[in-house]
Amino acid sequence: MSKVDVYLAKQSLLSKANYQFWKAMTTGTTRIITRMHVEGRENVPKTGSFVLAPIHRSYIDTPISAVVTSRRLRYMAKDSMWKKPWFGWLISSVGGFPVSRGTTDIEALKRCFLLLDQGEPIVMFPEGERKSGPIVQPLFEGAAYVAARGKVPIIPVGIGGSEMVMPRGAKFIHPHKVRVIVGKPIHPVIPENGRALRSEVKRLTAELHDELQRLFDEAEAGLPAKRRRR
Repeated sequence: MSKVDVYLAKQSLLSKANYQFWKAMTTGTTRIITRMHVEGRENVPKTGSFVLAPIHRSYIDTPISAVVTSRRLRYMAKDSMWKKPWFGWLISSVGGFPVSRGTTDIEALKRCFLLLDQGEPIVMFPEGERKSGPIVQPLFEGAAYVAARGKVPIIPVGIGGSEMVMPRGAKFIHPHKVRVIVGKPIHPVIPENGRALRSEVKRLTAELHDELQRLFDEAEAGLPAKRRRR
């Protein structure tokens, strides 16, 4: 059994109760702080695997994304978060797995495909690290590649107001209204030979970028004027 297989086997031994406990704790607190309003939950598949692709403006986007579905989500996270064993254990216990930022992490990709093969959904922030401002930055192609190679849909998510809750560099959380809009699934076009073509990954990335910008704009526009990011 490979290291990846062992890692995922260990993850599967974690009880659903453990995940639901930590999810309830984090999302419950997030709901109180943000008075969150979520639209489009019906766009999240109730069965089967998919890639959830949210906008990324704050650390709090991670618990926010968990609110859109009752299913367990798997998160890619920067490997430096595993430097403290207790914190790494906590992240792993709720479905997180490490990725080396800025590199082609083959092991992380293998984990993604194994999880998708098992019917589990994963979360990938296509902008990479947290960004700032009203413009969706050029996307990394990882989310599109994983979706195309795994033959699963991408679910785009616009999150308005999270940057005001905890912007880059902030040490504390500030209560602010957040609005979340889940878009319709974006399905990759897979050729008959089943291979993910480079051109399809680029097309999928471009479509995802446009849809994220639309959802982000809509989510921000639905916030009270004094709560919008400036």
